[in-house]
Amino acid sequence: MPEALVSIGVAAALGPDAIAAVAPAVESAGFHALWVNDTPGADSLAALAAAAAVTDRLTLATGVVPMDRRPPESIADAVRALPQDRLVLGVGSGGARSGALALMRDAVGRLREVTSARLLIGALGPRMRRLGAAEADGVLLSWLTPEAATAQAGEARGVGVDAHVALYVRAALDSEAVQRLEEEAGRYGAIPQYKANFERLGITAGATVLRPDDFGGGIRGYQSAVDEVVLRAVVPEDDVDAYTRFIETAASRV
Repeated sequence: MPEALVSIGVAAALGPDAIAAVAPAVESAGFHALWVNDTPGADSLAALAAAAAVTDRLTLATGVVPMDRRPPESIADAVRALPQDRLVLGVGSGGARSGALALMRDAVGRLREVTSARLLIGALGPRMRRLGAAEADGVLLSWLTPEAATAQAGEARGVGVDAHVALYVRAALDSEAVQRLEEEAGRYGAIPQYKANFERLGITAGATVLRPDDFGGGIRGYQSAVDEVVLRAVVPEDDVDAYTRFIETAASRV
């Protein structure tokens, strides 16, 4: 398998103006894509529109739009306004506790009617991964060790041979950001559905992140596991300068 693509991920909470300032740096550094998390109170699609206006070839991706809060009809206009040939629409079930599979199957069908963008499903469990591989264009995974990512990517490709497997990996490249990275891992490790998944896999959230001293070997392990590694940047301060330094450092070390 060819070495995986490498992309950069940020949160929509950073804001469209800051993301528009960061996007050209991601493109000029040679990364494949800019992924933007859809977060409560912040709009990943608006952020991608700002990024699209200042880039020419960079792939633009959401990771992920929650279909329980933002159904296809509510985002159709924003999706159509983005460059379809550069768009990857990552979607997930959000906080849905029942009927999540039916929700996502219906969402994929309705999104196919409004966009030609590639569709990836954010997937934690095996049934959602199978759905993404069979009925969408692939899956977006997160919080996995390289070994777990290899196993889950293999399962997805067994369902859909052309399924694209992307993986979010939280990473800090500045020693001053390590505490924030550990806090992020701790928060996710305490979320019930993630906690249960870590227990099923026999791993901890802290074992799935990349720190400054293990970045080189760690990312190579992930690149051999999946089709695309999304480095979810964790920086000391959420400002343009900090993210630009992360992008430049990551480009020099990938």
